Amino acid sequence: MTHHDFRIGIDLGGTKIEAVALTPDGTLALRERITTPAGYPAAIESIAALVEDIERRLGGRGSVGIGIPGVISPVTGLVKNANSIALNGQRFDADLASRLHREIRVANDANCFALSEASDGAGAGADVVFGVIIGTGCGGGITAGGRILAGRNQVAGEWGHMPLPWPLPSELPGTQCWCGQRNCMETYVAGPSLARDCDGPGATDASKLPVRAASGDAAAQAALDRHVDRLARGLAVIVNVLDPDVIVLGGGLSNMDHLYTAVPERMKRYVFSDFVSTPVVRNSHGDSSGVRGAAWLWPPG
Repeated sequence: MTHHDFRIGIDLGGTKIEAVALTPDGTLALRERITTPAGYPAAIESIAALVEDIERRLGGRGSVGIGIPGVISPVTGLVKNANSIALNGQRFDADLASRLHREIRVANDANCFALSEASDGAGAGADVVFGVIIGTGCGGGITAGGRILAGRNQVAGEWGHMPLPWPLPSELPGTQCWCGQRNCMETYVAGPSLARDCDGPGATDASKLPVRAASGDAAAQAALDRHVDRLARGLAVIVNVLDPDVIVLGGGLSNMDHLYTAVPERMKRYVFSDFVSTPVVRNSHGDSSGVRGAAWLWPPG
């Protein structure tokens, strides 16, 4: 394999592109953040310019790993399932590799999050890690033995688009998801969904709900309890199928402290076992976890 002096990780988001360079032992050497430009060709050029700038500043050559909000179809080689930017239907990895004159590695951003936390974060030392992102959307990724499990169709871990398990009559008929299905987990547990559940149509920000609940706001308390129960049901199915060693939460809602005690406790009602000890833990690397995971797509050296 070509020698690399450092590993460059890039997180391609709808509003920002973040890049980091990690030394062979995983130490952060450099971080850059730029606004995501409009249009696909401009995004390719911006990423390439970021890589070249990092290499110039560090005086070496890096491996390049990129997390994207979608996946590359194993059938067509084109990006699919991207919920932002003009990526769908593009030959993203080939186009960027051609522009940078080297092999690059691309993975789903939730898979990058799981890989980062499994490598040297909240899931370090665990064999099977289920990484969960709950923010404006809801995604997931699986690693086993320090390796991403992408799956035959590249959709392993996509629990945001499975239906809410054991729905209550009051939760049906549910709402249409942008993916085309009804009753997806994302439409119940993502941040905007939680905000709407509490404050009605038009509400999008759930970040103040824990403070409101703590001060006695009954509507906020009830909404947070419904949210815990829905998360517990969704994760119980993951435990029934995968039984991971640890579940690591990321995304904006991972800042809600009550989830780490309430969700594991509530999961006991739903998991098919007399004993449920699956830890649900907060991520170690915060907003940087995805971009670090992109760098980890390449082994050191």
